[in-house]
Amino acid sequence: MINLPPLRMRSWLFAPGDSDKKMNKAADGEADIVILDLEDAVVESGKADARNAIAELLRSKDEAQRARLWVRVNPLDGKWTADDLAIVMPARPGGIMLPKSRGRADVEELDRQMTALEVENGIEPGSTPVIALVTETAAAMFTTGDYAGAPRLVGMTWGAEDLADSLGAQSNKDFEGEFAFTYKLARSLCLLGAAAAEVVPVETIDTNFRDLEGLRKRAIEVRRQGYRGMLAIHPAQVPVINEAFTPSEEEVAEAREIVALFEDNPGAGAIGWRGGMLDRPHLSRARQLLAQVED
Repeated sequence: MINLPPLRMRSWLFAPGDSDKKMNKAADGEADIVILDLEDAVVESGKADARNAIAELLRSKDEAQRARLWVRVNPLDGKWTADDLAIVMPARPGGIMLPKSRGRADVEELDRQMTALEVENGIEPGSTPVIALVTETAAAMFTTGDYAGAPRLVGMTWGAEDLADSLGAQSNKDFEGEFAFTYKLARSLCLLGAAAAEVVPVETIDTNFRDLEGLRKRAIEVRRQGYRGMLAIHPAQVPVINEAFTPSEEEVAEAREIVALFEDNPGAGAIGWRGGMLDRPHLSRARQLLAQVED
């Protein structure tokens, strides 16, 4: 397991690599992690300049500041990934996002390329973490459970927009405006894959950045399902996401009470509590919640 600096992973805000203004605004904002984007946000003719702009921004920051500045490179099945890494890795990004991952083999190949550049630039080999986008193609849906033990991997997230493109779908939503079944399946497969790999599951973007109340409801819903963070496309979404993925004082107090009950009764498999029964899965969930707020 890679050793990360103390870093929260609730909100992941994209900032296009071809806009110094947007990248700097994001870097100075509230997002736990900023994703400086070289993929979808940047046209082919602008990728070289965007790489250099991202590298310049990274070099202007100290180590603690860089820890939350990650870079989304281009997919490994394209022609730009090696150039992306060659420019941004010497500037020591906090991490790398791998889009359109086809499975564990892609993470292993990314690790190989990153390790060579770390060694070349005096960076501790294996110290730069990776989050993978794991459902952006139809084929990738079938490999979401294969990531356990993948090098550098600390998170998994999913994509509905590129998946719809891969399927030739007219929309990824149903007539009520909710994700259609296939995309709910992608969300579930990502969550299950992340749990199996013991990494952080991160919910995909909400494209309607003006509907903050809808965002809040969705963020709370997926957190209840097991997600620990969410991608954002606009700075206004960040505080809503941060709040939704931060356990409340009541939740923390309840979790501590449950843990204390089992500590006081170490031989118990089940304990009566507030008119009901608690068993070991309740203890596990309480500990997981406390791990989100306690060092």
